[in-house]
Amino acid sequence: MHTKAFNPENAAMLLIDHQVGTMAWTHSHDINLVKQNAIKLAKIAKALNLPVILTSSMEDHVQGPLIPELQEILPEAYEARIKRPGIVNAMHHEGFNEAVKALGRKKLFVAGVTTEICVTFPVLQMLDEGYEVQVSADASASYTQYGDNLALERMRQAGAIITTVDQIISELAIDWTSPNGQKLVGILNYH
Repeated sequence: MHTKAFNPENAAMLLIDHQVGTMAWTHSHDINLVKQNAIKLAKIAKALNLPVILTSSMEDHVQGPLIPELQEILPEAYEARIKRPGIVNAMHHEGFNEAVKALGRKKLFVAGVTTEICVTFPVLQMLDEGYEVQVSADASASYTQYGDNLALERMRQAGAIITTVDQIISELAIDWTSPNGQKLVGILNYH
């Protein structure tokens, strides 16, 4: 079983389709918590200088733009976001796939909406391509709880680590008194 901590020098953050319209379609989780956790992931990436790839699907349709907080926290990643024309598996989109490879990182934190469509298929491909993937279940959501559970189980069976944002924060901090711990402790809040 996996016991090694993610080393930030080897890690990257991939946030998939946290779009205003798409998030409104989900009912598996409290969407406000999903949004709050996606924002926490963006803050983690910024605090630790983790490379981030943002992607969206069909922004000019009902899916809408990415949530504005991502643009505020990660303006450069937002400007460089990969706008997919409707390709379900983001890894099938040449620009996204090349951007992931160009990072040179083999440990990927992934979250997105919806879990059962926009997260599952790229994660399965990332695993096939040899990436170590942690899926933040609480920064992802689906149309139904049933669909979400099955998607998480499918990814787990394929080798993904299913986790939460607070586990990611704690794993990257290692020690709250370390420089990274000090940067992350403020993101880990329960109020």
